[in-house]
Amino acid sequence: MKIIVCGAGQVGMTIARQLASEGVAITIIDTDAELIRRADESHDIRGVVGHASYPDTLREAGALDADMLIAVTRSDEVNMVACQVAYSLFKVKRRIARLRHVGYTARDTNGLFAAEHLPIDVIISPEAEVAEGITRRLRTPGAFTILPLARGQLEVIGVGVTDPDCPAMGERICDLESNGRFEHITLLAVTRKGITFIPTPLDRVELGDELYLLARSERRKATMALFGHRERPIAALVIAGAGNVGMHLVRNIRALLPKTRITLIERDRDRARHAAEALGSDVVVLHGDALDRGVLEEAQVDRKESMVAVTNDDESNIFCSLLARKLGCRQAVTLVNKSTYASLLPGMGINAVVSPSAVTVSTVLRHVRRGKIVGLQTLREDFGEVIEATISAGRSALLTRPLGALALPEGIKVGAVIRDDRPLDLSPETRIVPGDRVVLVVAYSEIDAAEQLLGGAGGRSL
Repeated sequence: MKIIVCGAGQVGMTIARQLASEGVAITIIDTDAELIRRADESHDIRGVVGHASYPDTLREAGALDADMLIAVTRSDEVNMVACQVAYSLFKVKRRIARLRHVGYTARDTNGLFAAEHLPIDVIISPEAEVAEGITRRLRTPGAFTILPLARGQLEVIGVGVTDPDCPAMGERICDLESNGRFEHITLLAVTRKGITFIPTPLDRVELGDELYLLARSERRKATMALFGHRERPIAALVIAGAGNVGMHLVRNIRALLPKTRITLIERDRDRARHAAEALGSDVVVLHGDALDRGVLEEAQVDRKESMVAVTNDDESNIFCSLLARKLGCRQAVTLVNKSTYASLLPGMGINAVVSPSAVTVSTVLRHVRRGKIVGLQTLREDFGEVIEATISAGRSALLTRPLGALALPEGIKVGAVIRDDRPLDLSPETRIVPGDRVVLVVAYSEIDAAEQLLGGAGGRSL
């Protein structure tokens, strides 16, 4: 497969590196010669300096025989034009674009993105997806991530082990998964002292662990309690930032958590005025800087359960979250684009870190690996993914033996099997049959092995 990636920023390079490591022929385009030089020097990626929307640049990048174009530059307009040129001049089979402006991502009633108008097969709106992810976290206080799978029947729940008296503390993984109290819960991965791994059956739950659990959606509250989390529902919160993410988030919360009281802080006067007019009297909008202690005190952040910082500046988000926590806010959810910050923040008192780039990468990879792959969520950018895939007849090694006898690599674990659209109760004797959907946690080092396990290269078919 040959793929052109437009944009060599953090998102574009992460996508390019991951796909190149899986043997995909990648060419990346950017106007920044230094970014392209770095791409050329590593990761088996070919770099082209130029404007991604220019026909000559796309021709130099190999668009004539490319299978896919992924446009993730900083400009919505460049991304749209790149897809148009790739389709009209070079007949590139599949086109994916990241679009941020709500005017482009609102429901299309005029056929704007139809092939004869502006041919984009997949539109990714990271701001909207980030807002949905934060809303899921707010519905489940105590979880640092909630990722839906199996058409919403299952969830990956991220929880920290902070209660030394919780029922799971000190227990072996094999004992947890055979204990009736922990029915329908699978421990997929553990982050311990900054290192993420798939636990063996004899590993134990330790204080300070960050656990990634796969559980039935209807048992979310019970699952949280077993790992020491009984936090009250969010009654009031403060949101910093009235940009695309902030506005999406307010609307989501009002729809799903209508009793929650919302205070929105925005530094830009015009944007604050627009937010106040658009949201009405149900939301208190303050014009001010969320880094100003006086503004946070005016927002009564000390009486709020959560501070959600979603401005366009990582450092502002981090520091206003820390200040809110110091003033007495119970939890902080912080939007951070720079991956280098993400691992530092949990130890600083920030409860959940949200990455638009990770959301975009996860969504793009899900569409690149379509075919058998029906769902994909990135657990951590430095570790791996949770994949939901359909098993075809005859080709998958998962069909050969019962689960207890499968000799899986250390970096792969079966978390669930869905048959006839219902998750099964798993045991070592459970056999996977053609047509089942399986949920796997896969370390990036084992992506190729997972593909073979699922039945070969068809997982990335176009």
